[in-house]
Amino acid sequence: MSEPVMWRTQSTRVEPALRIRPPLAKILSLCSVLSIFALATLPAHAESNADPAAYAIESPKAARSLLLDVAHAGKRLVAVGERGHILYSDDDGKTWTQSKVPTRQMLTAVTFVNDKQGWAVGHDAQILVSQDGGATWTQQFSDIEREEGSPFLDVLFTDENHGFVVGSYGALFTTADGGKNWEDSSDILDNPDGYHLNAIAQIKGSGLFIVGEMGSMFRSADDGETWETLTGPYEGSLFGVLGTQQPGVVLAYGLRGNLYRSEDFGSNWEKVEVESANGNELEYGLAGGSLLDDGSIVLVGHGGSVLKSTDDGRSFGLVNRSDRLSLSSVAASSNGTLILVGQAGAQLASPTGAELGQQ
Repeated sequence: MSEPVMWRTQSTRVEPALRIRPPLAKILSLCSVLSIFALATLPAHAESNADPAAYAIESPKAARSLLLDVAHAGKRLVAVGERGHILYSDDDGKTWTQSKVPTRQMLTAVTFVNDKQGWAVGHDAQILVSQDGGATWTQQFSDIEREEGSPFLDVLFTDENHGFVVGSYGALFTTADGGKNWEDSSDILDNPDGYHLNAIAQIKGSGLFIVGEMGSMFRSADDGETWETLTGPYEGSLFGVLGTQQPGVVLAYGLRGNLYRSEDFGSNWEKVEVESANGNELEYGLAGGSLLDDGSIVLVGHGGSVLKSTDDGRSFGLVNRSDRLSLSSVAASSNGTLILVGQAGAQLASPTGAELGQQ
């Protein structure tokens, strides 16, 4: 295993006048490789000009359309994706019901703090809220004029009141009242080039962690009041960040399958090597992941890659699914079956990520 990569941290505050808008082309560096695929396959203007107040069209094919994230609302599973599709399942992902959603814009992330209260975010800088476990949704916030309607890319709530949303062009929005009011807190981060912020996570016993474009990393040990800027181990885009069951342990992952682990809240890093019993190699970027109830960790990515760790992220086994379709997020059912979401919608897989019936 390679030696840890060390760096110095600093805590600074950026004045609004110093911020530089990146070229519009940077919008293609989004929350994941799959999000890039999603943008490339959408009509150039039809979606972006859609009335954000219009409800998503119900479709029997919604569960097989592009989905970007999945989360638990208690025992229920809730998934979000293109054209405002939100679906929920009460039978461990075997069947899905489409929710009533007041948008036709792509939704990129979803989270729940309990079995009833949850939030979803997406294009046109939208934030949606549900009070009934994801069956129905209302719009809390939207800014269609923000940087060509640029998307929010991830959402985290640490309790029913305190929430954080990150997104393109360095967006960081915060709330202390369950989303009744959202504040643009982007300038609290030292991000003068406006690098896209792709993911945010809560790290056990330590605080909050953000990763994004060009290897950008930020951490907060005081619930988001102040943030430190870290010089991380990788200069390419990071699409995801995840805590484990151990305090201070952080996993960060992104382009070309780069995967790093820190045991001290991001001060030192080691590159994680991925092993495959059948000789397969990790060929593509990693887009999403989950910490499962049993402490195991599953990461997914482009090309049908599924990685699983049972040693707190020190090592991962790899399964490359035969369909090679891109994956963006993962959750586990009550019996250990994995629910994979991505290019082909929602799919059931074995606990290792292989097709059901295989190891």
